[in-house]
Amino acid sequence: MALKFKHASESYVTLSELMLPSHSNFGGKIHGGYILSLMDQVAFACASRHSENYCVTASVGSVDFLNPIEIGELVTLKASINYTGRTSMVVGIRVDSENIQTGKKKHCNSSYFTMVAKDQKAQASVPVPGLLLKNRTDVRRFVECIKRKKQKETIASRLSETHFKMADYLNELKGQNLKMALETND
Repeated sequence: MALKFKHASESYVTLSELMLPSHSNFGGKIHGGYILSLMDQVAFACASRHSENYCVTASVGSVDFLNPIEIGELVTLKASINYTGRTSMVVGIRVDSENIQTGKKKHCNSSYFTMVAKDQKAQASVPVPGLLLKNRTDVRRFVECIKRKKQKETIASRLSETHFKMADYLNELKGQNLKMALETND
């Protein structure tokens, strides 16, 4: 099979939805869980379009809610493939809201969803097309994903149960809101 490459623009997805009272939390703002659900949907659509396969969410990067979303605002989610591995893709998602009466726009959050392409019958992971990088932004996004992946692996390795040495980290606990009452002498 010949290698296939696709540019992010071939799988770019935009989703806009008017925020209704049924989407709100007890504080009268749009519920973060509802926004996360929309983000997962747009990540699925983008990854499935790129891979031409069914996709599942493998992980979600940090999601920092920067600005609240109000009832009646138009929320727009933009998703693009930022990185491709052998069977996985990182989908970058940006969420903006707009007051449709005043035209005022706010950046609400951004996140990265790692999606894995699956064969629908066997549910086995399947290879995905590579990413065709055409400009500086494409290269920057791809490199950022590599850096985030390496950083995540480094942290996981250093803090794994088998490698963790509590004495190495006790200074980092100083000034934190905690009280130590260790039962064993680790």
